Amino acid sequence: MTTVSELIVSKQKILSVTLKDCRIDTFHAGGKGGQNQNTRDSGVRITHPPSGAVGESREFRTQLQNKKSAFKKMANHPKMNIWIHQQTHVTIDIEAEVELAMTASNLVIEVKENGEWIKE
Repeated sequence: MTTVSELIVSKQKILSVTLKDCRIDTFHAGGKGGQNQNTRDSGVRITHPPSGAVGESREFRTQLQNKKSAFKKMANHPKMNIWIHQQTHVTIDIEAEVELAMTASNLVIEVKENGEWIKE
């Protein structure tokens, strides 16, 4: 069995899961965070249909922070771990992989205007 460290050294890409592979739903978060949470769609739910893994975040005031948190939760979901193992037959430390991927250069800020997502 190959580990992620061995793949990184050999620079083999075996699997990629991006936001394009997922369904992203936004909603009014409610609760703490004041008026911003009550009037804007700051809550985020990310679903990865092939695995059935779901991550949801509403604890932050901004949609971007909640999107990062929801993606991490989705990536750590037990269904995602099973799906990755079935697809790759590789032992993966999901937490470490998500931290590596969550750099500023890999993230895109999107704003919803008139019902459409626009990249900033």
